[in-house]
Amino acid sequence: MTGVDLLNWAMLAGVFGVALMSPGPDFVVAIRNAILYSRAAGLFTALGFAAGVAIHVGYTLAGLAAVIAHSIILFSLLKYAGAAYLLYMGYKALRSKGFSTPDIDPADRPKHTLSAFKAFQIGFLTNLLNPKATLFFLAVFSQFVGPDTAMPVQALYGLTCVVMTGLWFSIVAVVLTGARLKSIFLRTSRWIDRICGVVLVGLGIRLALMSRV
Repeated sequence: MTGVDLLNWAMLAGVFGVALMSPGPDFVVAIRNAILYSRAAGLFTALGFAAGVAIHVGYTLAGLAAVIAHSIILFSLLKYAGAAYLLYMGYKALRSKGFSTPDIDPADRPKHTLSAFKAFQIGFLTNLLNPKATLFFLAVFSQFVGPDTAMPVQALYGLTCVVMTGLWFSIVAVVLTGARLKSIFLRTSRWIDRICGVVLVGLGIRLALMSRV
């Protein structure tokens, strides 16, 4: 990999990491399954999220390759649209009110257990069927994948997102199921979102400016 590829990889990992940390639907499902059933259920849910991300990454990179092959102008427009979407995500995060206890801690705890396959399935379908995920990956990869980006580099970008997803939500399942840490998270979730929002807005502006080069 060249120095440019390494820089792009680091920036992509940064953008994706911030998006992962910003609480969303996957976050709620991960904590719910871990709290209501078991940490193991939370871990298999995390693997399901990672599998869903692998699908999103695959069709996004294939779609971008097709667009690049047919129209550089259209690809450039996608880059601007992608940067704009990152700015929008940041704006929404800045306005977030965070989580409250009812969001992740329902009063009626289930009596049955959740199998590993079922937990994986829940995570996979939650991520795969999220319409915002398609826009997000298109927004992100359109900033870092170009006509000169080699396939092995693209594969590394995709694998990075898959691995980061599995690791992050595994950490969520293990760490945030503790009563004390869960309480701290609930109290600070609004500020976590706001910090993530500031970072996303900053990155969106930077990427939009870079796309003009």
